[in-house]
Amino acid sequence: MENPFALVPYVSKDLFCDREQETKTILEYLLNGSNVTLISPRRYGKTGLIYRVFDEIKEKKIDVNTCYADIYATEKVEDFIKTLSEAVITTLDRKKGVKAFLQFLGGLRPMLSYNPLTGNPELTMTFLSDYEKRHTLASIFEFLEKLDKKTIVAIDEFQQVRRYGNNMEALLRSYIQPLRNVQFVFCGSKKHLMAEMFTDARSPFYESTRCLYLEKIDREIYADFIVRMFAKGKKNITAKAVDFILDWTKVHTFYTQSLCNHVFLKSGKNVALQDALASAHQILVENEQTFLQWRDLLTPLQWNYLKAVAKEQSVDKPFATGFIQKYNIGTPANSNRILDALIDKELILATSTEEGVSYSVYNVFLSRWLEGQ
Repeated sequence: MENPFALVPYVSKDLFCDREQETKTILEYLLNGSNVTLISPRRYGKTGLIYRVFDEIKEKKIDVNTCYADIYATEKVEDFIKTLSEAVITTLDRKKGVKAFLQFLGGLRPMLSYNPLTGNPELTMTFLSDYEKRHTLASIFEFLEKLDKKTIVAIDEFQQVRRYGNNMEALLRSYIQPLRNVQFVFCGSKKHLMAEMFTDARSPFYESTRCLYLEKIDREIYADFIVRMFAKGKKNITAKAVDFILDWTKVHTFYTQSLCNHVFLKSGKNVALQDALASAHQILVENEQTFLQWRDLLTPLQWNYLKAVAKEQSVDKPFATGFIQKYNIGTPANSNRILDALIDKELILATSTEEGVSYSVYNVFLSRWLEGQ
């Protein structure tokens, strides 16, 4: 059978692990008129969760449009407009709906084509002034508002809008706030930026949504899911193998799925600890050249610091004398400077706990590889 451990965000409900309460909560908020902010580290499964919510809408035959736009690659407002427009086009009837949308954009004379490989829409627009950009953005939201049924728009990596200019958040808020026929899910992976945008009283989006923080999936639930997925493929996996998988991947969704995918691919009907160990080793071997390229992009001090955090697995006191001396980091000020740089590069993840903040290497496979260096 097809490998049940999907490496894309979402395939189906049957191959999606848990998030039942989160799905229910998000859907309840959206259908009752609240916009939602969803925050989690990258690769925790927030994109898959959005598609799971959309799938639930379809399954329950709820009469709403669903639209997903990933703006991670955008750098300026023109990119945002293009990405959002293409996402809207994807949700519309290819003939009648798309034609109406393009006409609604008016004098821009947008050129629409479809990628021959993916079938995704590709839109070309030329803006002559900032006024045209603002007017086009307003027109997109106006078009959605005038549709004959409610539309739910999920915008992934929403913190990117801060790159577009100082007034972009205020401009978006002014367009979004009056809408009654459109609900939004604002997703983001940079917690500090997303928190500023939605919980700081000085920000335009302050207290305008219901905020949800996505945590790791419960270990026991994930273990049961892994056993069921192997059984679905007519394979039996031992408890020791499952424990190793969850320990080694730190129950991080993407890395757990990746290791399970590899183990399922390479194993026979009976899956033992040795199979999981072999797959983990092979993944590190396959990724070694990528890790070495990352090393070349960092300073020796940054690389040494990253290795130190990996060897500790998590660091609660990065400025403590013991940690600094053990890994020859220098001074607390030096540790602070390097730590900030690695967090900004998304190589180190800062996680808030009841005791404070814990720091770990963002990429679990890189962390495991560095532990052996």
